[in-house]
Amino acid sequence: MILATVLFAVGVYIGMNLPPSPEPTLRNNYKIIFFHLPSAITSYVAFTVMLVASILFLIKREQKWDVIASSSAKAGFFFITAALISGSIWAKVAWGSYWNWDPRETTVLILWFAYAAYFALRASIDDLEEKAKFSSIFAIFAYVTVPLSYVSTRIFFSLHPSTAQIGLRIGMPLGMVITSFLLMYVAFMIVDTAISKLELTS
Repeated sequence: MILATVLFAVGVYIGMNLPPSPEPTLRNNYKIIFFHLPSAITSYVAFTVMLVASILFLIKREQKWDVIASSSAKAGFFFITAALISGSIWAKVAWGSYWNWDPRETTVLILWFAYAAYFALRASIDDLEEKAKFSSIFAIFAYVTVPLSYVSTRIFFSLHPSTAQIGLRIGMPLGMVITSFLLMYVAFMIVDTAISKLELTS
């Protein structure tokens, strides 16, 4: 956690001291990328871990895999919500509106609702075994929204900027912040799975 904090602080410091964008409408507002992109990437990692854990539960029927899946879902949902909000803030500056039904915005919103439904499903089932089974099945289908949101800008016309436009000057501090977010995700997983396992045995 200390390493994550240091990387985050250094990465953000370097990023915030980069020169303004030559684009008049953006200026310093493009720097929200140092929060937006790490949030999005970490959410994708979390949902992928959730997918793998859900598949392993269905194969092995071991409760620990459901614990990992549900903990990773919590982290993923938090980070995708952060990405959705920060992306809307950027859209307001760049496009003049918080919401434009851009393909990336729309598919991420679909993703958000899919995983919100996952939590609703878990809350509606009391039996632990049934909850884990149906949640795992749902998680596998819900994961379709992750690659869909990623490739949406390649399938449809989109105003969303490409990461290919990011040079080394932005990429280096951005990489540090992404690493810090991933480390925070790992720290959350360690703590949350430990708490969930204690709750199961109590």
